[in-house]
Amino acid sequence: MAGEAFRTDRLDVRPWTHDDVDRMYDIYRRWEVSRWLGAEPKVVESVEAMHATVDRWAAACEQPPYGIWAAVPRSTGTPAGTVLLVPLRDGDGAELEDVEVGWHFHPDAWGHGYATESARGALDQAWAAGLPEVWAVVHPGNDRSVAVTRRLGMTPQGRTDRFYGIELDAYRVVAP
Repeated sequence: MAGEAFRTDRLDVRPWTHDDVDRMYDIYRRWEVSRWLGAEPKVVESVEAMHATVDRWAAACEQPPYGIWAAVPRSTGTPAGTVLLVPLRDGDGAELEDVEVGWHFHPDAWGHGYATESARGALDQAWAAGLPEVWAVVHPGNDRSVAVTRRLGMTPQGRTDRFYGIELDAYRVVAP
């Protein structure tokens, strides 16, 4: 099921569903998560808003190897967060040829290695699809995400405004 779902040692990684919107809202309503996301970070205002997000993210899973997935520990059955593998975009929203791996996790899931584990699974998807390299972009000051890039073996590429039209720290890993 390349592009739709994958498994890691501890996680089922699958598309988000409408049954997950309460948990999604609990993740994205939190400033400690949302402050690191997007050109103009903001928290999600309502559970209802998450339904449109589920539909938008489901469409991303229709173009393998890309997707924006729920990372679900098999030990709990509750999504811990999001892992994504998507084309990067420029400041005008146009898709670029560069591909991004990313992660957003609920604070109750921090420190368990889920971001690194799920991102490795997403990178395996990328390599199986023949992608030559993958990027991560991190808001300056997001030390937790920088630590994940290190664990993934990503190399710092410096600060850039090439992606999403904002200054971000860029990291890159090439296919093995």
